[in-house]
Amino acid sequence: MRAHPMAGDSLIAVVLLLTDLLFYVAAVETPEVPMPPWYVVVPLDIAMVVPLVFRRKATLWSAYLLLLIGIPHGALELGAASAFAVIISIYSVLVYVGRRQGLLYLLATFVISGVQMWVDPPEDLWVLVIIGVFSAALCWTLGEFAGARRAYHEEVEARLHLLETERDQATRIAVGEERGRIARELHDVVAHAVSVMVVQADGAGYAVDGNPEMAKRALQTISETGRGALAELRRLLDVLRSDGDDEPRVPQPDASALTDLADRIRQAGVPVTLAIGSDALEGLPAGVSLGVYRIVQESLTNTLKHAGQGAQAEVLVRREKDVIDVRVTDDGAGRAKQLVPAATKAGSSAAPSGPRKLAVPGGNGLIGMRERANVFGGTLEVGPAPGGGWQVHARLPVRLAT
Repeated sequence: MRAHPMAGDSLIAVVLLLTDLLFYVAAVETPEVPMPPWYVVVPLDIAMVVPLVFRRKATLWSAYLLLLIGIPHGALELGAASAFAVIISIYSVLVYVGRRQGLLYLLATFVISGVQMWVDPPEDLWVLVIIGVFSAALCWTLGEFAGARRAYHEEVEARLHLLETERDQATRIAVGEERGRIARELHDVVAHAVSVMVVQADGAGYAVDGNPEMAKRALQTISETGRGALAELRRLLDVLRSDGDDEPRVPQPDASALTDLADRIRQAGVPVTLAIGSDALEGLPAGVSLGVYRIVQESLTNTLKHAGQGAQAEVLVRREKDVIDVRVTDDGAGRAKQLVPAATKAGSSAAPSGPRKLAVPGGNGLIGMRERANVFGGTLEVGPAPGGGWQVHARLPVRLAT
């Protein structure tokens, strides 16, 4: 019945119709009780119960139509369908429309019933009045209970829908953040390794005839770089495939590996000067340490790819109280002299005063460095350096545990 409410309402209508028709047949067999002809009674009985079928979909229309049809049906004393239909309508209006409309309908019912009793007073007037008032009060009480229960279920469903929406939204955000993190890690690993391998392969191709020993060293560097990249890629894939956290993981590189990173870039053909403050790396949180390493890695990789032949790079890492300052510059082989006097700042919406800035392309590497800086509440300046070349300047807050 709950799945098909109209079927239940139709059953109620059929029962009331059959009851009135049985009452009519019994009255016809009693000559002392005058009754209208069947062609008046049957259509009126059918019309009296048909609106009950639509009491949930068109509640007010059904209720007031039943009230109007009940006037001739009750005046002709054709059965109890008019009284039961009106009582059911009081309940329906209260539950499906509201208390205000229910009060108006109840008042209209009392007025019409009072007028009918005043025009044609029945013999047991007070008995009928008491029964009518009691029936209306009972239906009103049931309607209040059902309405409160209906409102409670709707509120529960609304809250469940809200919780599901919030959960889905939180899942989307978490998935987006994880995808961004994985994309940064993959870019840092693949871009750096491939850049080194391409440069070394080009050098080996030029030196294979004239300097076989240099070509051999280049091929060895390509092999070592490729193996390291494969190891990091396998680590990332293991994290993605694993459902548990009980398996040991290969640790990610941190700022302490900057010396090895600089050596690999030197082997790739770019002279790198690395200067690290005496206490710059002490007590760094793991996330900040990884961020420092990745920013330097991406900066040196860009130098390797874009600075040109003969370029030199300088890496400076120092500590200023609770901020670690990372600066990577290259001379760009002496090109791009004095393009701008300052660099663009990541995370700043307001344009600084002074000469017009050169637009800085936002590739995946630059986006990854910006995101790493923003995650820790730091700043990132990227752009042409005064005097020529390119510079990356990052400042990351260091939140030490107290």
